[in-house]
Amino acid sequence: MNLLELNDISKIYGNVKALNRIDLTVEQGEWLAIMGPSGSGKTTMMNIIGCMDKPTSGTVLLDGINISTENSKSLTAIRRDKIGLIFQQFHLINYLTAVENVMVAQYYHSMPSEKEALEALERVGLLGRAKHLPSQLSGGEQQRVCIARALINYPRLILADEPTGNLDELNENIVLDIFKQLHRDGSTIIVVTHDPEVAEDAQRTVVLEHGLITKIKENERRGLS
Repeated sequence: MNLLELNDISKIYGNVKALNRIDLTVEQGEWLAIMGPSGSGKTTMMNIIGCMDKPTSGTVLLDGINISTENSKSLTAIRRDKIGLIFQQFHLINYLTAVENVMVAQYYHSMPSEKEALEALERVGLLGRAKHLPSQLSGGEQQRVCIARALINYPRLILADEPTGNLDELNENIVLDIFKQLHRDGSTIIVVTHDPEVAEDAQRTVVLEHGLITKIKENERRGLS
């Protein structure tokens, strides 16, 4: 069953085609990596999938909803209810503790629950750091708080933009191990990355160049079994 379908998607800025008639499907439970050089259209594609932008033409179906025709208010609600976003920059609130930063996502979705937020932090191995401020956490720990925040509302899709871009090798491996476990648990994951090592852990890699998909390859999925 397809969770996401992009059909003939184009995005045009002036005379620039950031995306040019893209077709792509992502099955429920699949882990997909998106790669490409700067200016290839990766960020544009992520913004469209993540309900942060709309295509110039074509249709995008997310969990059966045509998000390409929804208005901004509806897109905000769909993003809140169906997508867990993880960014390269952590976007944590400096004066809130780790558990409070996770609870912020609940505030916009339903009712904040410290118990559920603590459980989310436990999933990423940070229960013991729940009361720490971002300034008291390492970069890897801050990214794991972001992952917990993305998971708290049980999203249909986890969408990560360069999630290991600011991390050293040790913390990169910790984050990737969390992604592997999420995938084993049935999560659908799309990771935008410039790092071939990160992409190799996904089931498939889509390569973009100049707004076009130039390659789709099946990966050996090292370490996922």
